[in-house]
Amino acid sequence: MTVSIPASGTNVPAASVVAFVEDKSPRGIAAAVHRMIRAEQIGPGDRLPTVRALAMALGISPATVSEAWQALGSVGAIQARGRAGTFVRDVAEPTRPTRYLGIAGAPSDGTAIDLSTGTPDPQLLPALHEAIERFSSGATAWTSSYLDEPVLPALREHLDASWPFRAQRLTVVDGALDALSRIVDQIVGLGDRVVMESPGFPPLIDMLDRAGAEVIPVAMDEQGVIPAELTRALASAPVAVFVQPRAQNPTGTSMTRLRSSQLAEVLAGSRAWVIEDDHCGEISIAEDVSIGQFLPERCVHIRSFSKSHGPDLRIAAVGGAAEVIDPLVARRMLGPGWTSRLLQAVLLDLLTHADPQASVSDARVVYARRGTWLREKLKDRGVDTSPGDGINVWVSVDDERSALVTLAAAGIRVAPGSPFLVGRDGPTTSSGLRVTTAMLPDDEADIDDIAESIARAAGTTAGSAR
Repeated sequence: MTVSIPASGTNVPAASVVAFVEDKSPRGIAAAVHRMIRAEQIGPGDRLPTVRALAMALGISPATVSEAWQALGSVGAIQARGRAGTFVRDVAEPTRPTRYLGIAGAPSDGTAIDLSTGTPDPQLLPALHEAIERFSSGATAWTSSYLDEPVLPALREHLDASWPFRAQRLTVVDGALDALSRIVDQIVGLGDRVVMESPGFPPLIDMLDRAGAEVIPVAMDEQGVIPAELTRALASAPVAVFVQPRAQNPTGTSMTRLRSSQLAEVLAGSRAWVIEDDHCGEISIAEDVSIGQFLPERCVHIRSFSKSHGPDLRIAAVGGAAEVIDPLVARRMLGPGWTSRLLQAVLLDLLTHADPQASVSDARVVYARRGTWLREKLKDRGVDTSPGDGINVWVSVDDERSALVTLAAAGIRVAPGSPFLVGRDGPTTSSGLRVTTAMLPDDEADIDDIAESIARAAGTTAGSAR
């Protein structure tokens, strides 16, 4: 069959699209059009057939085509222009991570109390230079071949012993975001449905949007994702469920062992992958639990060392299902190959030497104290906050924009809450702010002053607790 391909800037006949559609589901239609765009068989400015025209040509419901167009629009491949029609976009420039950039705000001038970053307190990190000095004197040739094992044997042994479940495979990558990105590339395709907490992690939402996934939000309570919410979400047959088991960003909520078993029971009949991002790791005071303790063959667990041992290490461990991790490792062989074994050696020293272990333990106590003080003082003023631990707290406010302006006038920067919300109609629709408690001062009176400013910005009328 000969297919006529329209010239750039022209109308695309429905018959041209039909010829490339092998699967008449929304995902199949979106994938066919996406392939045509990538192969330059249709180009920027071309007007796609109307939903009704393509539906008629395919012999399917217009709603099915509409879903396909929505999936393509979410990855920036096409653009709807109202009555003018739907057009292929110029995708020469990559889509910006708008949510991730949306929590950054303007650069600080140094005068503000910056509680917006989501990063650990540099003063509470273990001394990297001491670890480097300890191993550097005996360092020799670390890599004898580009095909050496990607993980140092001693580090693998340590990670295996400390993992929350028996992982089929274990490797290390360049941070939790790198792990999430590679896993999304591995298991999520255009039009796939995935589940994640709301409020959730903005960079992950950006990744899933770019992959063309439909993100289904689920609500949490003080123990983690609500089982009934997950049951509802699984009815749409998602390919993956993304959760943060400890110190969830932005709320600080940690999943209990009971809740992990309840969620595993809900997931037992599903084929969805469970992807856990333990981004706070050893600075969390919560128990190290995992759904992988019950469903090891369907779970991939990420443990980051950025918050606990230093963002510049750029190391996270990934352990779990071989079906996901083996292709991930193979793909890295054609890119970075492995995470620097020098940095792996530094991390191993930090994980096993007494001094850095003590530093991390002390940091865990300090972070817990700072977070508890702020939550208690806000509660005294009638402000709703999330429970939990780690280095962030979610604060409910009457109006996000007004609260940000009020706090900025008081010399305090926090992150806006809207980039963390999953979907327009998600279960979490109230306004909120993320406050990074890691950067709070250690003086309780100073935290009390900050709580007063946050309460004023939140719109409460409780007045001062002092």
